[in-house]
Amino acid sequence: EVPDDLAGFRLPPSVQARLQALLDRQDEGIALTDAERQEAEGLVDLAEMLSLLRLRAEQARESTSGRR
Repeated sequence: EVPDDLAGFRLPPSVQARLQALLDRQDEGIALTDAERQEAEGLVDLAEMLSLLRLRAEQARESTSGRR
């Protein structure tokens, strides 16, 4: 069973803002340091994982509501 609150998992606003700032700098042609690049890659991976968890939670919720 998937916890109900899993659907609300998102990057905290400050973390999302940091990721956006790094991506904006990169888009502007400003080279990121190795540490910044690794940070951005890790945050993108985390955001993708949270998105997948939200999707699976939604699918599970739809599946169980359809069986009732």
